[in-house]
Amino acid sequence: MEPGASAIALAAGSVVSARAATASSPTPNAESFVTELYSTLSDKQKKQICFDWDHQDEKRGLLRTFVANNWNITKPEINSDFYSDEQRHLIQKVFEGIIHPDWHERYYQQLDDDAGGFGNEQSIAIFGEPGDGKHEMVITGRHMTLRCDGDSADHVAFGGPIFYGHAPTFNEDPEHIDNVFWHQAVEANKLYQMLDGRQQKEALVAKTPREQAVGFRGMKGGMTGLPVTEMSSDQKEHLQKVLGLLTEMYRTSDQDEAMQCLAKQGGLDACHLSFYSDHDIGKDGVWDNWRLEGPSFVWHYRGAPHVHVWVNVADSADVKTNS
Repeated sequence: MEPGASAIALAAGSVVSARAATASSPTPNAESFVTELYSTLSDKQKKQICFDWDHQDEKRGLLRTFVANNWNITKPEINSDFYSDEQRHLIQKVFEGIIHPDWHERYYQQLDDDAGGFGNEQSIAIFGEPGDGKHEMVITGRHMTLRCDGDSADHVAFGGPIFYGHAPTFNEDPEHIDNVFWHQAVEANKLYQMLDGRQQKEALVAKTPREQAVGFRGMKGGMTGLPVTEMSSDQKEHLQKVLGLLTEMYRTSDQDEAMQCLAKQGGLDACHLSFYSDHDIGKDGVWDNWRLEGPSFVWHYRGAPHVHVWVNVADSADVKTNS
């Protein structure tokens, strides 16, 4: 046996044993709670919140892929009498399964501030039939579009475009006090300060695009701001830190899928970073609006007057955006 082969074999055996143990006692994930929820729904409930995988809405098009900053995908609120206590509990377990445990407290703070708590002014829809092929559950409300798809949606991360935001006060001050997402912008602005004069000039853009304009440009170009290829190694390292802060809120499997999509389109080196100067709260040179964009990667951060963030990530620029 070659040197090290026994260690490799031992490691491989450990992996097999670990997988076998996992298979014998699986840890419930968000998708398993969607399946359980679906099994509890009455026919009357299914008629209102369940749809075919490719259901087309008259106004919103392919309903499963729609994203907005403040909307309800169906009429029944989670905290209404439409759902039983058990069903509301399962919906909350899906939510907690999508969000990384380290972020539960902060997400619940956002929901308290923006909606008076989880389940208020929020609704869900289930597309396809859980346990029988493609399926996805979508959670919507003010400052929220989240998806639980179990890798059913082809080519996309997070099950499709998602949205997050927070408004402790509608018109926030320059420090965005108590905003649970503002630290992301703080780190992005630290990178701006690391740029030299020429880089800052190229990164700073005069006008913020429409925040919902997050469709993919592909390899054809047209992206604004500073190309990441023009950053130094320490600047790229800091940008990687910013990217980690953007994705850390979500479960590990969704983080990994987002990074795989980004890598397929050339990684961060295929991206541009823009800071927008037209909506600078307090005129302090800390740019409230900014965007990291690649061929099929858009993370648009609008911080004025409060935080709205649009996320659209796929492994192909051919994926159409519905916003």
